[in-house]
Amino acid sequence: QVQLVESGGRLVQPGDSLTLSCAASGRTDNGIVMAWFRQASGKEREFVAGISRGGTATLYLDSVKGRFTASKDDAKNTMYLQMNSLNFEDTGVYYCAGRRPGVLSILRGPSSYDYWGQGIQVTVSS
Repeated sequence: QVQLVESGGRLVQPGDSLTLSCAASGRTDNGIVMAWFRQASGKEREFVAGISRGGTATLYLDSVKGRFTASKDDAKNTMYLQMNSLNFEDTGVYYCAGRRPGVLSILRGPSSYDYWGQGIQVTVSS
C-alpha cells in the first residue's frame, strides 16, 4: 500500500505562484509513477501533470504547459507541483495520485491510478 498526503494549497491572486507537495509513504522503494489531478466545482476530475518513477519524464495538460512543473525528490519521497502564472481556471481541489509499483507509463485517466491523497484546495481569486 501507498499513502499520499498533499500540502500547500491556499488562496492566491491571479498571476501568483504556488507550490504543492505530495508526501508518499509505504511501498515506494523503487519509485512509482505519480500525478496531479484537479477537480473544479461541477466538473470532472482532470489530469494536470504526471512524472515517471525516476522523475526523468513528465506529461502535462496542454493548458498548464509552460506554467506548471512537476518534480520529485526521491530522498524525501515527495512530489511537487510548481505552479506559476495562476489564473481563475486553475481553481479546484488538487489530488496527488500514484500508480501501483512496477508499472511505468504516465497515463491521463484517473482510473489508471491506484492510490490517492485526500485532496487540497487551491483558489485563485482577486
